[in-house]
Amino acid sequence: MNLGKIYVVGIGPGNMQDITVRAYNTLKNVDVIAGYITYINLVKDEFSEKEFYVSGMKKEVERCEQVLEIAKSGKNVALISSGDAGIYGMAGIMIEVAVDSGVEVEVIPGVTSSVAGASIVGAPLMHDHATISLSDLMTDWDVITKRIDKASEGDFIISLYNPKSKGRVTQIVEAREIMLRHKGENTPVALLRHVGREDQNYTLTTLGDFLNHEIDMFTVVIIGNSKTYVKNGRMITPRGYKI
Repeated sequence: MNLGKIYVVGIGPGNMQDITVRAYNTLKNVDVIAGYITYINLVKDEFSEKEFYVSGMKKEVERCEQVLEIAKSGKNVALISSGDAGIYGMAGIMIEVAVDSGVEVEVIPGVTSSVAGASIVGAPLMHDHATISLSDLMTDWDVITKRIDKASEGDFIISLYNPKSKGRVTQIVEAREIMLRHKGENTPVALLRHVGREDQNYTLTTLGDFLNHEIDMFTVVIIGNSKTYVKNGRMITPRGYKI
């Protein structure tokens, strides 16, 4: 039997308007779509004719192993992640699981949440920026805090993923304290919630005040650099052009 192929697909924020043409066409052409149940729910209506393999949270290794078995059976399978599969998604682990199997793995890029969210509020990512996850499930917290400190010291725009959950409420507080060592309290901050989905909303605030607003796992936090400003409801980081 011929081997199937694995596509690791970033589906973007979760709506069909922000999925790339390449990702859409890939999902149309595979035999099976696999993924975490929340992500499957975002695409199942559009691709209802497909076979689906669904698994729960914290089952990433098992999910990739099952996807590999599906491909070995001769079916082409898409393993989906929200945003971009190579940014906190499934691309890395799928490649690691399949690397010695003889099954081909192709990564299909998508639109990550900070990029989609930035477009909603203006142009806050126009200069050098860093993306940092506050989830310490896979990375030691002291490593994360060092990265926050150095990115703040270097005057990077910072996008925070996984900023807060029911079980992790202190990390975002400590992250703010670290950033305030190097950034002013009036530094613009965008809180972007449920980006690209039906209940999408955002708040423009400041580094000194943003903890007084709702933040959860569906929030991306963008903190500006020393040049970032807000005008007429738009968050802008100048690139340096003469205007």
